[in-house]
Amino acid sequence: MLYCGICLHVDGGTEPMAKKQYAIIGMGRFGSSVAKALSGMGYEVLAIDADEQRTQEISNIVTHAVSADSTDEEALRALGIRNFDVVVVAIGEDIQASILTTLILKDLGVPAIVAKAKSELHGKVLGKIGADKVIYPERDMGMRLAHHLASPNILDYIELSPEYSILDMKVSGPMLGRNLQELDIRAKYGCNVMAIRRGDEMNISPRAEDRLTDGDVLVIVGRKDNLTKLEMAYQ
Repeated sequence: MLYCGICLHVDGGTEPMAKKQYAIIGMGRFGSSVAKALSGMGYEVLAIDADEQRTQEISNIVTHAVSADSTDEEALRALGIRNFDVVVVAIGEDIQASILTTLILKDLGVPAIVAKAKSELHGKVLGKIGADKVIYPERDMGMRLAHHLASPNILDYIELSPEYSILDMKVSGPMLGRNLQELDIRAKYGCNVMAIRRGDEMNISPRAEDRLTDGDVLVIVGRKDNLTKLEMAYQ
């Protein structure tokens, strides 16, 4: 299940998405994956990395690929970085470069900055110096895997905030043949069923009398502790 990729549309504007321009700094596994996905959706993407080989490898996929030092303010200014709607700082191991790049982007007036963090402390620093959104790819992937290993029926798990999450739960066992009213998930566990996915169909307004069949997937939102209770109940 995909929830707006890494949520790059952080500026809340009304301009059509197709007109947006993105710059991705850092062409490691994460940065190159984001760049390829955005390019595949038809957006204009500038890929930046200090390693010329990495920029060459992605140059035939993105709109532009440039080898540059992102900690050099003049280099970023020359690239017209402030004209991009969103800049993603996807620098991996070099935390100092990640922080300095984010600070420079903020000073240059970039409208929206999304920064990748390796730790909670790194993320706090990025937020304080101007990142509009901080993401934790490794942590989030680890969390998803842990939930799937503990409860095989959990297909996906997304953290919405420190207190709330959303999960995809495969319908099986005692859920089969019952409807939402009979399961009474909201009353028993304090969680809300937002949607039911059946094959390629997504029912975003499920009714209490809708019966669940094999292969259905429930999209459920709630507090983390309540979701854990729900997982344990339907393991």
